[in-house]
Amino acid sequence: MTKSASAWHVWIISFGFMGIQFGWGLQMANMSAIYTMLGAKESELAILWIAAPLTGLLVHPIVGHMSDRTWNRFGRRKPYILFGTLLSSLALLAMPNASALWMAVMLLWVLDGAINVSMQPFRSFVSDMLPKAQRTLGFTVQTVLIGIGAVLSSAMPWILTHFFGVTDDAGAAGHIPASVTWSFYIGALVMVACVLVTVRGTQEQPPEQLPSASHAKGSLWIDLRKGALEILGNLSAMPQRMRQLAWVQLFTWAGLFSMWTYFTPTIARNAFHALEANTPEYLQAAEWGGVCFSVYNGVALAAALAFIPLTRRVSARRIHVVSLVLGGAGLLGASFITNPQMLILSMAGIGIAWASILAMPYAMLADALPPGKTGVFMGIFNLFIVIPQVIVALGAGLLLDHVFGGQPHRVLACGAASVLVAALLACRIEGTSSASEAVSAPSH
Repeated sequence: MTKSASAWHVWIISFGFMGIQFGWGLQMANMSAIYTMLGAKESELAILWIAAPLTGLLVHPIVGHMSDRTWNRFGRRKPYILFGTLLSSLALLAMPNASALWMAVMLLWVLDGAINVSMQPFRSFVSDMLPKAQRTLGFTVQTVLIGIGAVLSSAMPWILTHFFGVTDDAGAAGHIPASVTWSFYIGALVMVACVLVTVRGTQEQPPEQLPSASHAKGSLWIDLRKGALEILGNLSAMPQRMRQLAWVQLFTWAGLFSMWTYFTPTIARNAFHALEANTPEYLQAAEWGGVCFSVYNGVALAAALAFIPLTRRVSARRIHVVSLVLGGAGLLGASFITNPQMLILSMAGIGIAWASILAMPYAMLADALPPGKTGVFMGIFNLFIVIPQVIVALGAGLLLDHVFGGQPHRVLACGAASVLVAALLACRIEGTSSASEAVSAPSH
């Protein structure tokens, strides 16, 4: 049985996620702008972003399955967290030096794959390290740290330009601004430093059960064929609540992917009147887009803190339904607003939804999972995050060109509708009372 952890230790357990989110936030806020500055068309952006969901589709269940079976001198989840972090940091250092679109695309594949390797075991790491009664606190603290990392990373180019005098040369085709370049360098350093705090400040305990002694000894090289068959078997054996949550996740993340891909092109046209990349107006739009992402992550941070006492009285389902409605409304507003400052109001709604998306589905899921399979089921659950993103990546460009008349704000409006559908589906989730009770998963 896992012992109760001090408040300080709960923060140390999740501190590394702040660094991982710093790298992820840089990617979310800047990749569409980087692609357009390197010559990509707006209708190509979605398919160029496909690295994120496809790597998640492959990595999440495999790494979840493998980490459930790992135990060596580095630990159980830590080997994957460390390897993914080191590879991610190298990709962050290389990304702003990409001189062609194909180089940026290849580096995004590396970055996404590596971040997913480190991110997937972190969810299970929190569950491993904390007892039942502290898991809601653990996931919520993780959300708070995610918010801090995302706020700083999203606003970093704007901060470097306006507070540290980093100048950018707009108008040069194929040029990635200096503020973005230095942001990625800083991100690589922050990611490694934060993960090392968690790795050095925590001690994993050997799992009570491993499938076999051979897996315990050499789990990094398990039979992937057998692992794939087991993953498929678990996919068909998902608990009822997990099936209900899967539909919510499908529609939620379709809307989020639409925002990440087309938010900057939308505000560039609507709020900054920039029809082409590599212009001063487009650079302003890209930097303001980063500020908007920082705002919604900052609101998510505040909302996550508010959720801590709220979860003692209100069900996780109710929190999630209301949050998704606010997020859908905010995303709908962002698709039409023409005043840059008014976008902040839309970001507030999205931020509340984001805080809930990062915590409440996992809180509702945790106590529905069988003991000893937290990692593989968390990995399978994350499939319902990446599948809708693949669908949007494959179809959004065609819709933009042939149905929406090249107007990216219409893609955002469809994303808003998708999030609102997710809110309706969340009303159907059964078997949760309070969020604190919803995370009483069996201990390992």
